[in-house]
Amino acid sequence: MRYPLASFITKNNMLFWRSIMFMFLTCISIRTQFCCSSNPSSLRTLAINGHLTFDEVHDAAKDFGNRLQMLPLAVLHPKSVSDIATTIKHIWQLGSDSEITVAARGHGHSLQGQAQAHRGIVINMEALRSPEMHFYTGMAPYVDVSGGELWINVLHESLKYGLAPKSWTDYLHLTIGGTLSNAGISGQAFHHGPQISNVYQLEVVTGKGEVLNCSEKQNSDLFYSVLGGLGQFGIITRARISLEAAPQKVKWIRVLYSDFTTFARDQERLIASDNAFDYIEGFVTINRTGLLNNWRSSFDPQDPVQASQFRSDGKTLFCLELVKYFNTDETKKVNEDVTNQLSQLGYIKSTLFLTEVSYVEFLDRVHVSEIKLRSKGLWEVPHPWLNLLIPKSKIQAFAVEVFGDILTETSNGPILIYPVNKSKWDDRTSAVIPEEDIFYLVAFLSSAVPSSTGTDSLEHILNQNRRILEFCETANLGVKQYLPHYTTQEEWRAHFGPRWEVFVQRKSTYDPLAILAPGQRIFQKAIPFS
Repeated sequence: MRYPLASFITKNNMLFWRSIMFMFLTCISIRTQFCCSSNPSSLRTLAINGHLTFDEVHDAAKDFGNRLQMLPLAVLHPKSVSDIATTIKHIWQLGSDSEITVAARGHGHSLQGQAQAHRGIVINMEALRSPEMHFYTGMAPYVDVSGGELWINVLHESLKYGLAPKSWTDYLHLTIGGTLSNAGISGQAFHHGPQISNVYQLEVVTGKGEVLNCSEKQNSDLFYSVLGGLGQFGIITRARISLEAAPQKVKWIRVLYSDFTTFARDQERLIASDNAFDYIEGFVTINRTGLLNNWRSSFDPQDPVQASQFRSDGKTLFCLELVKYFNTDETKKVNEDVTNQLSQLGYIKSTLFLTEVSYVEFLDRVHVSEIKLRSKGLWEVPHPWLNLLIPKSKIQAFAVEVFGDILTETSNGPILIYPVNKSKWDDRTSAVIPEEDIFYLVAFLSSAVPSSTGTDSLEHILNQNRRILEFCETANLGVKQYLPHYTTQEEWRAHFGPRWEVFVQRKSTYDPLAILAPGQRIFQKAIPFS
């Protein structure tokens, strides 16, 4: 009796283990089918001219902010627009079961991981050199250029035709697609508007992998969606940029104010005139007694004796920076015009500093600083920047609180402050700005010292930023963030305000699976966002 029972147990054990093995293999099969949409196997066989890198992906997990690092699954190095379209279309066809997302990365100058894609695909847009720049030099000149091209290269090439883009950012080593996905603001914005106001046409790859041309008259909704759209609706692969005649030289001027009201009044008066200056910006200096001595290396004081006697006495000062474009045969007239304009301003007379440089030297001025900082190992540090757009009616209250109370020590980087005209912005784009006719850009461009525990530490600067934002909210200033960063959809909803529903509808139309730009943290893939 013992042996038959043993035989029965053995047979049942065999049946048991066969059942376990069957279930195990079935699970493997199911898991393999489930994971095929999330692992790189299907991506390795894509028919593209460029290539996907699955190993060397660490650089794509870094950006200028140097605070967040999210490793992607792969990096696409496209040789053509079709490479981008093929890749996105493949991910679109995988459907909502796939967790793969896609981020376009230009020169890596984002601040909060906006161009990163955790376990997704990062597209190296600088690898896209197609199409080559094409210039039209007739009436209303323009350049057709790849979305992955740098603005500095556009400048050099357009100057060969005596032309240049109208609107710039202060730093030119950024990609076309990158700045157009935000706005692109600098000291020319009061006159020409941001860069997104100076585009005739775009080529865009949507979140479905469609390649579409768009302009004011063709696919206009997509055109305005993408401009200032934070990468949410499509990847800009080509742009037609408006050009104008380029000047040969610039007269570059800096003056100081001790009174903010006078400083703001003069800025607002100057931006109301189309012919006064071609570039108007301001910046704040806190406890910088030796500032004028620093200027002397590249600027000449109008009155050297008075300038040498100037003392800031630890006060917060406001610098007005002005530029007038000209050609060499216009020197005399430009000098007269500048003298006349300056005579009407309320700056401290002993602080007038001037210089003349080439157009390229002025526009590429930040790159000179970059080279110096890199040589000292001070470029690749955390950059907890804060950029705000503040209504004109609230700028005085903002200045009193922020520059009089919150920031009382030496700043950890430039603080820009200057007004722009809302009339130069197109409200059909996705960019969000204050409601008033004039608003100010205030940019706290801080750099943190990684090992510091003092006022230049990351923690200290982030705390200052928080205090500034809390004050803006408590005082109900109607502030909007530029290069915005939020962590919840409710915060994004508040940012867009009454335009949120339009933004969501555009997302549903052009990227319904929320494949694109996951680093912005506006929408989450495969989760309903309506």
